[in-house]
Amino acid sequence: MTDHPVCAVIVTYHPTPEMLENVSLVLEQVQGLVVVDNGSSASELWPWRQASQKHGFRLIENAENLGIAEALNQGVRWAQSQGFPWVILFDQDSKITEGYLASMFETWTSRPDRDRIGSIHPNYKDPVTGAEAAIRRARDGGPVIAMTSGALMPMWIFERIGMFRSDYFVDEVDTEYCYRSRAAGYLLADSRRAILLHQIGHPKRKTFLGMGFTPTHHNAIRRYYMSRNRLVLYKQYFHIFPASVLKSISDAALETIKCFLGEEDRRSKLRSFLLGTWDGLVGRMGKREGL
Repeated sequence: MTDHPVCAVIVTYHPTPEMLENVSLVLEQVQGLVVVDNGSSASELWPWRQASQKHGFRLIENAENLGIAEALNQGVRWAQSQGFPWVILFDQDSKITEGYLASMFETWTSRPDRDRIGSIHPNYKDPVTGAEAAIRRARDGGPVIAMTSGALMPMWIFERIGMFRSDYFVDEVDTEYCYRSRAAGYLLADSRRAILLHQIGHPKRKTFLGMGFTPTHHNAIRRYYMSRNRLVLYKQYFHIFPASVLKSISDAALETIKCFLGEEDRRSKLRSFLLGTWDGLVGRMGKREGL
């Protein structure tokens, strides 16, 4: 553990018992833990309830899926109520590695501008392929945007720029917060020594006309939120970060093309993509029923 009191927030959604392994690894490096579950069944939650009693962490059970953003907010608010000055956020399937938190704080303490750093991010590595996530860097040297999972954040950032946007529900929640933080004059930092094992989607290698590529294989529901929230994000931040948003549009277009060339259930995904695009254009936000 470090000298800085940290509360971990883990969001779960239909978790498997095997995912509890990461809870033990996280608890070795933090002073507090809150798990926020989004509408899982009683049988899925039973081992987590047992673990909560055994290890003494807080378990918040939502009767329905409130979305990743609201679940993160619930976890952060609980950590605030317990007086923690730091939180570290995790998806249920991200795996922490040895010395992770110490490396994150080494990055923070080494920076003379640490009072402006709103979040510190790890080096993301695919647990199957070993590939490291590409990083787009700003002029200050930090990542332009980064994932929420694995992020170490001082509590003051939420007090100054607010919580995660619950109306996004899922997808682009982390990107929006990074842009909002940078727009307010705060910085993002990253630690190359802190490694988080994390896989985006369910990537499978495909070929089309002899060309190899790897779609993410997100389901049709996620395709709705991805297309909708990207549009809303682009409209809000293009005038502030035009170059970054244009690069994001290019990346999103390529990722979407890969989806429709190499994934299954393309009809449902196309419907979700078009519906999300329409809702993004008209500004319809929040959880979408009937997907």
